[in-house]
Amino acid sequence: MKYLMLVYGNQEKWDAIPADQWPAAIAKQEAFNTRYRETGELIGAYGLADAVMARLVRREGGAPAVTDGPYLETKEYLASLYLLDVDSQERAEQIAADMPWADEAPVEVWPVLHESA
Repeated sequence: MKYLMLVYGNQEKWDAIPADQWPAAIAKQEAFNTRYRETGELIGAYGLADAVMARLVRREGGAPAVTDGPYLETKEYLASLYLLDVDSQERAEQIAADMPWADEAPVEVWPVLHESA
């Protein structure tokens, strides 16, 4: 079964990490990614651009209407997403607990209900 893991953050949180600590933080995350790619449980890991780059796209009168995003007015925004393919929700939760950022903030785990053919 597939699960989506979501990590949230904000610019204030990222700015609070000293520049000299970023290489180690990224190395820990890449080790996590490699470990679960090698087991076949991690299908994809994607870091998202800063929230100021997000756009909302609607259709108005048949034409695209694009505005700044993200949609929600919130301090935290979606920072990265991971797609897992595991045997159980318990396994997805174990992997989420192993996420390096889980020390700083919770990792959301969502079951994927279906996949388009």
